[in-house]
Amino acid sequence: MYRFIALLLLIPFPILWMNPVPSVNPVLAQTSSGRGVAAPTLTGQALVERALANELNAAQEANHDASHPMRYQLRKANPRGITTKEILETRDGEVARLNAINDKPLSAADETNEEARLNALLGDPAKQRRRKQAEEDDTGRALKVLRALPSAFLYQDAGPGEAPTGKVEKFTFRPNPGFDPLSLETEVLPAMTGEIWIDPVHLRVARLEAHLQKDVVFGWGILGRLNKGGWIVIEQADVGPDKGIDQWRTVRLQIQMSGRVVFKNRVFDTTEVQSNYAPLPQGMSYQEAVELLLSGK
Repeated sequence: MYRFIALLLLIPFPILWMNPVPSVNPVLAQTSSGRGVAAPTLTGQALVERALANELNAAQEANHDASHPMRYQLRKANPRGITTKEILETRDGEVARLNAINDKPLSAADETNEEARLNALLGDPAKQRRRKQAEEDDTGRALKVLRALPSAFLYQDAGPGEAPTGKVEKFTFRPNPGFDPLSLETEVLPAMTGEIWIDPVHLRVARLEAHLQKDVVFGWGILGRLNKGGWIVIEQADVGPDKGIDQWRTVRLQIQMSGRVVFKNRVFDTTEVQSNYAPLPQGMSYQEAVELLLSGK
């Protein structure tokens, strides 16, 4: 129950852009002769809607297509400490190895425990199947939120800006009074305001920052509650080596929220940085990924 409610509280934004599949750069459309033709320039609400549609398409395809897997480093910091993991994407779901704690290499004992865990995973395909199913379930719930974003908010142009990915168009957003959340996952949206940055070249979301303007209760307060004042920031970028194919991934996520999960109070204070992206062979199994992690390569 805790994991489910925590995902409802925190995933609706972060998972929207986690591990999307690559897509052909939308700026150049191909004619029958194969020559590139510039796509129409979009502005205002049309730009936001097209970028959100691209995020939805990428997320939907990622749930069914692992044709461009990658490996990357995930550094996660919270009040309990800092962990650094190597993550490998496979056709069977993600596989991870813990490499550092508080930015220091693992002790000999921790290294032994980590190797034992990975070896045990090799012999337990059912466990990996359950993990993959959980990933797909999380994505399914988050897709409900992503589909609602165009109608859940009113967007206002805030002018051009600069991001690590290049030039962006900034938009503020506030709740749409006419939006009626139809699922538990979307109940948080009418309480949020913030800012979204759109890459006008790639037509993708480069940054999203959202703030809770009021308390949010789930299941009449029985399932959980989010307290006013919480916020979340997500940044993503094209991390792929192939300039003809967009490979947009999350590169930074920061959450500061407090609330209650059933009867237990919780504080969510986490910063995640994903870096060192590199392509992996298509069709890699989770067993091959585990062997690769155990080899230290």
